[in-house]
Amino acid sequence: MLSVVIPAFNEEKMIPVAAERIGWVLSDAGIPCELIFVDDGSTDGSWEAVRSLSAPEGSDIRIRGVHFSRNFGKEAAMFAGLRAAVGDAVAVLDCDLQHPPEKLPEMYALWEEGYEVIEGIKSDRGRESGGHRAFSRLFYRLISSGSGFDMSDSSDFKLLDRKVVDTLNSLPEKNAFFRALSFWSGYRRTSVTYAVAQRTIGRSKWNTCSLVRYAINTITSFSAAPLHIITWLGALTFLVSLVMGVIALVHKISGSAVEGFTTVILLILLMGSLIMLSLGIIGIYISKIYDEVKGRPRYVVSETFGEEIK
Repeated sequence: MLSVVIPAFNEEKMIPVAAERIGWVLSDAGIPCELIFVDDGSTDGSWEAVRSLSAPEGSDIRIRGVHFSRNFGKEAAMFAGLRAAVGDAVAVLDCDLQHPPEKLPEMYALWEEGYEVIEGIKSDRGRESGGHRAFSRLFYRLISSGSGFDMSDSSDFKLLDRKVVDTLNSLPEKNAFFRALSFWSGYRRTSVTYAVAQRTIGRSKWNTCSLVRYAINTITSFSAAPLHIITWLGALTFLVSLVMGVIALVHKISGSAVEGFTTVILLILLMGSLIMLSLGIIGIYISKIYDEVKGRPRYVVSETFGEEIK
């Protein structure tokens, strides 16, 4: 059986559309499945929409729901879905259907061939602004170089074997990055390409600030590269100060030293900025250590819908 995890946040109108379309695709392919909608603390009627869903009579589709007590974020929603899933294979896709459900039978067929991680790779990112596209490329370049995995054009659209899901569920860390952990886990993998579909209902919940915050959280959650950048910045500023120190001594010895008030001010500003930037990066990592040490759960489930299949 295939479990399909569908994170949703304020997707009241999309939930019935997603359930119908995913169910139709999998039924037409003859794949028994369960659809698990994870409501990430929505403030609209998303949870009521989940509770109103019912599988067609005589079908091999079961519908379940998980409701968070508040908004914990998409990463938490995906991991809650993985924890709730009982299928031999588990797929994850967005409720807005920008991940095309029509690719699920192809991914399922690859899983039946023995592949354990089937990645959805974007062949076309759809309509995006130039700034958003450039930011995405920079983000993937940073996370790829920091993690050692080529994550170019990767996404959360995946199908995982049960052993991979069990591996991810066993990880104790709270600040987890699902997209990168599927690479980290290893296993036999392949990929399918897809074009990002345009939304038909509603608007994206992501804005520039939330994307920047997400990028910072994910990079620092999975890679220590920013800490190494501090070391390189320290080495660079040391070289600069060494060169300027030699120049100052030469001028002093030759008797041609002049007042350098502007240079001193600029150097102080540069060094101060680098120090504050370094402290900020270190502070982010310390805050993540603090979160892990507290041991609080990644999410809180306030209600569930549907029966777990034994």
